[in-house]
Amino acid sequence: MTTKLDTLTDGLLNEMKDLYSAEHQLLKALPKMERKATNQKLKEAFRAHLLETERQVARLDDIGQLLREKLSGKPCKAMQGLLEEGDEVMAEESENKALLD
Repeated sequence: MTTKLDTLTDGLLNEMKDLYSAEHQLLKALPKMERKATNQKLKEAFRAHLLETERQVARLDDIGQLLREKLSGKPCKAMQGLLEEGDEVMAEESENKALLD
């Protein structure tokens, strides 16, 4: 599906919707990644990233309100692909926990 972009505003909104989707996908994925990790520093990094992602979503919500636009509704396919790859890695098994982390 292609989006018709006529103005700079159209382009801005298109990119903002993509970012909004990506950040929301991360909100769901990061807790799963933290649970799967065995290294404490990695777990802390996932927790820190989750807090930053929450702040990013709040910023995007604020921008959407300023623009009077709903930013949801456009899936970020790039983030979907990255998270699918991550799911594959998390599904693998090994005795070597550092390898999986």
